Amino acid sequence: MNKSNQVLAFDFGASSGRAMLGRLENGQIKLEEIHRFSNDPVPVGKTLYWDALRLFHEIRQGLVKAKAYGKIDSIGIDTWGVDFGLVDSSGRLLENPVHYRDTRTAGMLDKVSQVIPWQELYGRTGIQYQRFNTIFQLAAIQRENPALLDRADKLILMPDLFTYWLTGRMQSEKTMASTGQLLNPWTGQWDTELLERLGIPTRLLCPLVDPGSQAGTLSQTLCDELGLDPIPVVSVAAHDTASAVAAVPAEESDFIYISSGTWSLMGIERSSPLISDEIEKMNFTNERGYDNTIRFLKNIMGLWLIQESRRQWIREGDQPSFGDLEQEAMREKPFAFLIDPDDPRLGTPGDLPSRIREICQETGQGTPQRRGEIVRCIYESLALKYRTTRDQIEQISGHAYPAIHVVGGGTKDTLLSQFTANATGRRVLTGPAEGTAMGNVAVQLIANGAIRSLTEARKIIADSTEIKVYEPEQTDRWNEAFARFESLFQSMN
Repeated sequence: MNKSNQVLAFDFGASSGRAMLGRLENGQIKLEEIHRFSNDPVPVGKTLYWDALRLFHEIRQGLVKAKAYGKIDSIGIDTWGVDFGLVDSSGRLLENPVHYRDTRTAGMLDKVSQVIPWQELYGRTGIQYQRFNTIFQLAAIQRENPALLDRADKLILMPDLFTYWLTGRMQSEKTMASTGQLLNPWTGQWDTELLERLGIPTRLLCPLVDPGSQAGTLSQTLCDELGLDPIPVVSVAAHDTASAVAAVPAEESDFIYISSGTWSLMGIERSSPLISDEIEKMNFTNERGYDNTIRFLKNIMGLWLIQESRRQWIREGDQPSFGDLEQEAMREKPFAFLIDPDDPRLGTPGDLPSRIREICQETGQGTPQRRGEIVRCIYESLALKYRTTRDQIEQISGHAYPAIHVVGGGTKDTLLSQFTANATGRRVLTGPAEGTAMGNVAVQLIANGAIRSLTEARKIIADSTEIKVYEPEQTDRWNEAFARFESLFQSMN
């Protein structure tokens, strides 16, 4: 079997990973999953790690399986943001990468702000207040385990770590690098002074590369071990959200998107950063996108709230499916309980239903008891948070957006999609569900010359995707609920 314009995308999310073949056929991109695997954080003592070596084993498995499909023109890797591995001067990994939900960064925002005031840090980077940003992780290591930084020669962000193991090249792809709060948003270069002021060695930083550039080819050792040709490796938009945004099938050039999955990333695409004191207070971020764009967006807690609540119910001995939980939610009274999805208490693993009950009690709403009440509370609160974020985006940009494009796995959640239309009063267009993999493939095809531009890629993706449309319903009731939501949680929004 020999197909032209066939590429292999490795797409790592916070809970699973896939190897996806992408083919350009008859003006459409066809995706085929050839390998899927779980991505399970591993707690050891008091530290939560990523099992990076196992994940690389899964990449090798995907490469072996891809041999049955004929010639592969290139390979691209995208992952979640901010996390990294530290390697010594011999290129050996010093420890497994630590998970961004690990508690080592607790309190680091205040400690860093004593050296670099928060307003200055935001003004220099344009990156959202998140305690797990790379800069705070490094500050935590410097405080708790400085000997580790003394031994380290390079910091390699997650997709680039896998690329390094494939090719031997150490680098930092810019869309990924921008997530860590160490990049100048105007120049796209490292702000080394930030590290110097925190006493962190700047030698750790790898050379920056643009998305769509060539990272090299599979090493000869790997080719010999797996029986492969030296396939080129492309540095795609390596942050998974950057790949997802590249895959938004919008006809217009100015649009609101939500990359919906474990996290909800909601924003607009810009040619330059948006940074001001007002924007800093709203906690928006300016991350880099494909083709020198800026992803002006807000990180919202997303479907992690459902996923982790379900894990707790499983730990308690039940086995509800996501479909079961949605049906239970539909049987409950609307708007009985609301939370701010971005309450810090909801960001770490554990008994989320109990924490949600605690928040509801604190805000005088009573106590949700049934699973359906918890799930409905999460869905409605997420949709109302999207409304807050849409209002802020329109206020900042001075532009009203008639529709919201949703891409990613969350598009399969029809209840949340309808609630989003209801809460925002905007038409919601969902698809592709495999937005991140689609964007990964599209950037490879542009790099390989099969597609001419991002604009052409988005048109091809639109032609390749079944777009589902949700119209707003019951907007009066949702407007009333939004007013209550704002009164309860205005200080956090």
